[in-house]
Amino acid sequence: MTGQPLAGRRIVVTRPREQAEGLAARIRDAGGEPVLVPAMEIRDLTDLGAFHAIADRLEEFDCAIFVSRIAVRKAMELLRARRGSRPWPAALRLAAIGRGSQRALQEEGVTAVLAPPGQADSEALLAMPEFAQPADRRIVIFRGRGGREALRATLVARGARVEYSECYVRAQPEPRETLPGGAAAAIDAITISSGEGLANLHAMLGERGREQLRDTALFVPHARVAGEAAALGARKVTIAGPGDAEMLSALVAYFGSAK
Repeated sequence: MTGQPLAGRRIVVTRPREQAEGLAARIRDAGGEPVLVPAMEIRDLTDLGAFHAIADRLEEFDCAIFVSRIAVRKAMELLRARRGSRPWPAALRLAAIGRGSQRALQEEGVTAVLAPPGQADSEALLAMPEFAQPADRRIVIFRGRGGREALRATLVARGARVEYSECYVRAQPEPRETLPGGAAAAIDAITISSGEGLANLHAMLGERGREQLRDTALFVPHARVAGEAAALGARKVTIAGPGDAEMLSALVAYFGSAK
């Protein structure tokens, strides 16, 4: 990328604080100003009993699926603390929904990670041949507390035996009246990383902030989130993709065409 295609643009990054810096750095490199407004907080579990129960019988599973980079980091930290020097089960295959979680697993030393080659979501993972006929396979999904049930429901319908292992808690940040910036420092775009993040942001904001959300260019990861944004009244929605590089490319294309 040449020049400063986002020069003068103030762009809200709503990823959790632990995940925001990658996109923020790309925005800065392109000349823009990232404005961090986390729409989700990541908190540690207060009760590790259920997680330890899974960690103690990890050898029983055929596959472990990690739903996000945070799930990789939190689960691996807790697994190391619980299992100590016990070796990783040799027969356990590891899968990642997105490229970010795939890279996080590779940074943990996992060389062979099942991950969809293109679109990064649970639907793409389910379309992989390895998950087309998982009858009788034991699968554990590492995730935060709560969340969408589509992945587990589909795997169960295909005959797999699936358990969750929740390794962190997602929480909605404190309410705020509006997004940063007024007439002198307007927001040019808002990036959204998930439907839950969008819902949280909408709930966090007062009426003036929700009007900002409706009238500001909104960049979302998937068509499903675009539909949710439209249902909340958003008027300028662009489907960018879930990755930092995809989000930046969409921002550059949008503001380049606006000149």
